[in-house]
Amino acid sequence: MSDARPNLIFVLADQLRLQSCGHAGDARAQTPHMDRLATESVDFRNCVSGSPMCAPYRASLFTGKYSSSTGMVINELRLSPQHRALGHVLGEGGYATSYIGKWHLSANQLGHHDEPRNSFTPPGPQRLGFDGFWASYGFHHTYWDQYYHTDSPQRITLPGYEPDGQTDLAIAQLQQLAAGEGPFALFLSYGTPHDPWGPDNVPEEWLARFRDVSFELPPNYRPENDPHADAWARLSDAQRGQLPEWMRVYYAMTANLDWNLGRLLEALEASGARSNTVVVFTSDHGEMFGAQGRRAKNIFYEEAVRVPFLLRWPGTVPAGRVTDVPFNTPDIMPTLLSLLDLPVPAEVEGTSLAHSALGAHGPEPSAAFMQGMGATAIFEDGHEWRALRSRRYTYATYRADGEEHLYDNLADPYQQRNLAQDAALRGLLLDFRQQLGARMNALNDRFETCCWYRDHWIEDRVIQQSRVRALR
Repeated sequence: MSDARPNLIFVLADQLRLQSCGHAGDARAQTPHMDRLATESVDFRNCVSGSPMCAPYRASLFTGKYSSSTGMVINELRLSPQHRALGHVLGEGGYATSYIGKWHLSANQLGHHDEPRNSFTPPGPQRLGFDGFWASYGFHHTYWDQYYHTDSPQRITLPGYEPDGQTDLAIAQLQQLAAGEGPFALFLSYGTPHDPWGPDNVPEEWLARFRDVSFELPPNYRPENDPHADAWARLSDAQRGQLPEWMRVYYAMTANLDWNLGRLLEALEASGARSNTVVVFTSDHGEMFGAQGRRAKNIFYEEAVRVPFLLRWPGTVPAGRVTDVPFNTPDIMPTLLSLLDLPVPAEVEGTSLAHSALGAHGPEPSAAFMQGMGATAIFEDGHEWRALRSRRYTYATYRADGEEHLYDNLADPYQQRNLAQDAALRGLLLDFRQQLGARMNALNDRFETCCWYRDHWIEDRVIQQSRVRALR
């Protein structure tokens, strides 16, 4: 390869929480390849999902902006192609871009997930600069004999278990890219370990590894539902009884994902491009599994927002380094572009933490700012929240009733003691209130209801950024 600029391989899991990873201390996890990657990488141990849902996260990942600026407040929306996105900068910088797997940025709320208008993203602006190899789909999570699209609505079936087939596609693409002349950026977006978690949703050989593993309810399990949760996050009586078996399948899916990650890393080694390739492994959000009386995501608690973020660049990024800097989804784009020596668009709202990855000193945020913009999949008011997560504390507040939460995540990792009413911490609470207000003001985030975005930002179910700007 004649071009000395580093390549990029970005691997994205779906709904994988940090606390279910072996390198984070979970003895039940079978993630040897992920664990080894952690020893070779910088581990951003305080990485959070700034908007812990699939589509809002992906919008922030590719634009470097917060959800209050992208307008992606629920899952079933289409991101405006007017943003200057990560794929644009990579392509303009001479990178050959490839995208494989779940996209979930071109949905239409009125359509089903497997309809062409939701599943197929045509070549052009809606691909946000990913103009090279494309083997993607909107969103589905059934995993067996599933399909993807290239440059037409025609469905191309991927026989067998989807993550295995997607990894095969990625390895073939990697081999082709590594033999080329210029740098490449390969994105692999898995669907696992996202639900459904029935025993038929993972190969038996992987499920068998966890047959004798005990999965108890979490220490912060509550039988009652969180009154702020939307319908998607509420647990029925039947679902509560299924939690241990759901977790068994979840861990089996994660073990399979880890195996596929290992296959991809082995192929990178064989290609000869390992030393000059930045590898990132992360996830879009976590999963509650009954903690705090909730399932799914879309909440500021640790199980939903803490995600793995491993970044390897041999010889440049110190191997085995763990940093506790607050690292947020909008920070990913500017951090990667800075590492690749590419320009960061002026409209990006995140902060480059490339110096933290390199082990150098530099400005770091005091806390990561997180946004809960509404319900998961429908426009529904009453669930909006905003939060900050510093190195030690989580502070959050709800729009509907002003309820405040303050947790010491070091002393109370399961967030079982809300310290918001602790008189001894009054000064800390007021400081977080001030910080939160300052972050929101800087972004012109007015803590609107979910339906405000439906009524003011959306025409024909497509975010119109020009209209957004006019309203501000």
